[in-house]
Amino acid sequence: MAKKTPKIEGYHAHVYYDTDTKKTAARLRRRIGARFDTVLGRWHDEPLGPHPVSFYQVAFEPDVFAELVPWMALNREDLTILVHPETGDDLADHSEFAMWLGDSFPLRLERLRQKR
Repeated sequence: MAKKTPKIEGYHAHVYYDTDTKKTAARLRRRIGARFDTVLGRWHDEPLGPHPVSFYQVAFEPDVFAELVPWMALNREDLTILVHPETGDDLADHSEFAMWLGDSFPLRLERLRQKR
């Protein structure tokens, strides 16, 4: 029996940065906010949840994906970005359904496993 495909309610992009790349991340954030219909989340200058480094989140609807994600791929200025769907399963969303723009790195998935 085939596994049921989950419904995608929206997407998150997590833009990762450090002290050396925070200005680049801020520039990308301004450009995203000016061009796309998104919700820009708070800056997290410390690791939070499954994210092992500083980041901010960009939330967007499925109909924005086709324009925003390729644009970020071409305009990320060497920043690492995790893009994942919102299906209601945080662990699967951040692991098996995750897409990386730039280099990937291990997430702290045990934080999501503890929620199950």
